[in-house]
Amino acid sequence: MKKKKRLQQDLFDDKEELTPAKTWDQDAAKRALDELFSLTHQYKSSKEYHSLLQFTARFRFYSPYNAMLVHIQMPGARFVASAHRWNRDYERRIKEGARTLIMLQPMTPVMFVFDVSDTEGKPLPPEVENPFEVRHGKIGPKLDKTIENARRDGVAVHTASLGSQQAGSIKRVGPTTEFLMFGETRVPVRYALEFAENTSEESRYATLAHELAHLYCGHLGTPNKKWWPDRRGLAHNAIEFEAESVSYMVCARQGIDTPSERYLANYVDAEEQVPPISLDCVMKAATLIESMGSTTLNPRKNG
Repeated sequence: MKKKKRLQQDLFDDKEELTPAKTWDQDAAKRALDELFSLTHQYKSSKEYHSLLQFTARFRFYSPYNAMLVHIQMPGARFVASAHRWNRDYERRIKEGARTLIMLQPMTPVMFVFDVSDTEGKPLPPEVENPFEVRHGKIGPKLDKTIENARRDGVAVHTASLGSQQAGSIKRVGPTTEFLMFGETRVPVRYALEFAENTSEESRYATLAHELAHLYCGHLGTPNKKWWPDRRGLAHNAIEFEAESVSYMVCARQGIDTPSERYLANYVDAEEQVPPISLDCVMKAATLIESMGSTTLNPRKNG
């Protein structure tokens, strides 16, 4: 976050000419969102990117990744659902000539959905009439649940007295004999994550999301490239921009105010273009961290 002095200098000290981040970037064409970003310049404008994040943050009915897919296809969408759900839950039918939107769905390749503007029938309920209602939420059990799920990747989370200029940090740890228990699985400690003590649970959650974003965006490398990419050597401004983007989306979708919103708003005022980031990593990290607060994930597979 903007004020804090990073403890994890190892995020930024890779001096090799061909860094893991550059190597990973060479395969951008294999990742549809990053190919979109690099070839069409869509969302490279800081204002367009900020609008995307605001839409994704407010579109809480589906994952951040799916919300972005909707925004790419119909930036003005308000509320989307499948034809079956529109009929079953809202007694509305799809208009002739309606625009079909595509989303991803577990266990099947895609799901076809329609915006409320392409439906007709019974009057709309409040959650459809005003899907972007502003909330000021409490994080509740999501903080502890996220910390518990972080154990599966070897993240040891602690509170510490960090001073007024730092909210938290994450860093790699050397070879250790220490283990964390994730259910019945013993996981070696790979990372140490700290956040400031004597702060609200909501503030801690925002910091936790920011620091975990560094991890899952690949800023610290990876123990297994099938889990998340190795993107060490990324420019400092891109590193922080990605982490702030993830923290903003995850927190805003819970109705939690976060310093990331101010950071991004200030960036839009100061810069016309976003730094060279990976939209694919940002959206996948936000989706993962959000899920970590709501369900117990399965242990990682090493294969």
